[in-house]
Amino acid sequence: MVSRITRLQGLFRGPPSNVLSSQGGSVLSKWKMPMRLGVGIGAGMGLLGCSGALAEESDNKMAYRMLGNTGLQVSVLSYGFWATFGAKDDLKGDSGIDMAKKCLQAARKGGINLFDNAEAYGMGRAEKIMGEAIRQLREEDPELWRRSEIILTTKIFWGGDGVNEKGLSRKHVMEGVNAACKRLQTNYVDLVFCHRPDPLTPTETVVRAMTDVIRSGKATAWGTSEWSAQQITEAVWIARQYGLEPPQFEQPQYHMFHRQRFETEYHPLYFPPYNYGTTIWSPLASGLLTGKYNKSIPPGSRMATKQYSWLKNRLQEWKAEGKLDKVQELSDMGASELGCSTAQLAIAWCVKNPNVSTVLLGATKPKQIEENLGAMGVARKLTPQHMAKIDGILGNKPPAYRGYNGEGQREIKSKI
Repeated sequence: MVSRITRLQGLFRGPPSNVLSSQGGSVLSKWKMPMRLGVGIGAGMGLLGCSGALAEESDNKMAYRMLGNTGLQVSVLSYGFWATFGAKDDLKGDSGIDMAKKCLQAARKGGINLFDNAEAYGMGRAEKIMGEAIRQLREEDPELWRRSEIILTTKIFWGGDGVNEKGLSRKHVMEGVNAACKRLQTNYVDLVFCHRPDPLTPTETVVRAMTDVIRSGKATAWGTSEWSAQQITEAVWIARQYGLEPPQFEQPQYHMFHRQRFETEYHPLYFPPYNYGTTIWSPLASGLLTGKYNKSIPPGSRMATKQYSWLKNRLQEWKAEGKLDKVQELSDMGASELGCSTAQLAIAWCVKNPNVSTVLLGATKPKQIEENLGAMGVARKLTPQHMAKIDGILGNKPPAYRGYNGEGQREIKSKI
């Protein structure tokens, strides 16, 4: 009989090289392996959470992970339009569409297959720009931009100024998704998020509304954004109780200085019976983790504009808290030990967490996307020793989850 240890060793081996996809992702349908097997597995694991899964891949090849229980493989890096297209004056109208095409093309050629948006971004203008840009790109390159290979998202909550144009009422969910599809020039979105929890709408009403959206063919799956673990589990069990569609993924903020919720509160959600996926936002903390603000505010940067005064206030807070000194240490480490930029190191650090399904990038120039794609190569270089050193610099690693699948599990005291 094969020992339990031998069987477990087999589980941790990566797939043979002949089942790696042409873009670097593991063809999981041909090689079954667990995505998450318990606490601490992320340390020293491959990008897919399995040792050796990408051992033969080089440099910046894209990798893919399963998004919860959706059956969809999403690129480890994805691209979104928050606070950029449709929001900035120079990224609206035709000029916005032209630049969006260049950025989207750079992302797609780099292996990115998930493109994130929301009804609130630029009050719908971001979705219009993305929809038109992709339409034109598909005409120019039908194979690269075929609908069956890209994943489009929207988020519903803030749809307008009217009292019923926001929130998660059945009415707004239905109208919001229909309007988003029209702006994106698609018959359906792949993923729809509840952009925030709605304290005025019962969770059961939200679950039923999202079930209607999915079963009517307007979306393939739904998820949450910045919901608490309690709110998520409530929605899941309401869905299971009544035979409805449960949420399957969360879009939380996650970066080197914002870790508690993702690493501790959500911990049980990453395992059965939930197997929750994640599409994390703000890996660069709105640019503060790029290192470009370490000494001063560069002219022309968004922090230099009036509309981002809140970000300037955050910069002052980081400076007072000593966080900018830590960013400088990270910059020095990245340059000397890994030959990478601070931004690439910050993104790669997120990628190394096996509970991250995809890291959302935001960029307004193709060269920014190309630099960010370089984080894939950095992630492949990061060792457990590097990760431990980063934790030492940050000094903010949350305590391990105490409870289900974490420290503090019940033990039998058999010693006398």
